[in-house]
Amino acid sequence: MPAQHERIITAAEFENWVLYEDANLLVVNKPGDVLCHPSKAGPMSSLAGAARARGLATAHLVTRLDRETSGVTVFAKHPAAAKRLQRAMAARKTGKVYLAVLTGEFSEPVEVNQPLGPDEDSPVVIQTTVRPDGKQSRTRFIPLARGGGFTLARVVTQTGRKHQIRAHALWLGRPLVGDKIYGPDPGLFLEFIRTGWTPALEERLLLPRQALHCSEADLRRAGAPEVFCAPLSGDLRAFCLSRGLSVPADL
Repeated sequence: MPAQHERIITAAEFENWVLYEDANLLVVNKPGDVLCHPSKAGPMSSLAGAARARGLATAHLVTRLDRETSGVTVFAKHPAAAKRLQRAMAARKTGKVYLAVLTGEFSEPVEVNQPLGPDEDSPVVIQTTVRPDGKQSRTRFIPLARGGGFTLARVVTQTGRKHQIRAHALWLGRPLVGDKIYGPDPGLFLEFIRTGWTPALEERLLLPRQALHCSEADLRRAGAPEVFCAPLSGDLRAFCLSRGLSVPADL
């Protein structure tokens, strides 16, 4: 992705993102325009780089989010903690909850149990799609508010496939607002790579990033002291309010 899309993190704003810290863990509320892993733009262009610059020499990123997904992100401070968390995740002893703004309105919970695998017909090589020979994937969408042609939903994943929520939302015919790959046309992602964010892209996507936020991470069975929570990000809250969706007070 061109350098103009890279965000450089300041030490002060990174401190404002810290949700929890102890001898084992550093938990951060990642914004929706920050990379998790280091890039060519330097250490302060990624969450992991900023964590190391802060003094966390062995920052093990044990839960990661796509660049355009905001919310709870967890670092282990040493190898033993990382190993414990990774084992718990592999054994499905951890859980995440997301908030998403989907196109279209629905009022009843929906569970998608559809296998996912590579989309070999997509112009975007990283795209995933529902296919019969894919890996088992289950996602539950629980509507919290709706209006103006959109739904704010609580999303719980029972499996952890690549782009699972986004691919299942597209399969439902309810793609996430702002999703450049799983939205109106995956070619919009390639256009964004070439041109950056433009008025033409804004007209079709409405938001400059996908409307997906990790609101909870439950690692208690791996030794974490509590469920880590991050309130709905400001940009998604503002979008919901602008479209007449009543965001629950506890979000």
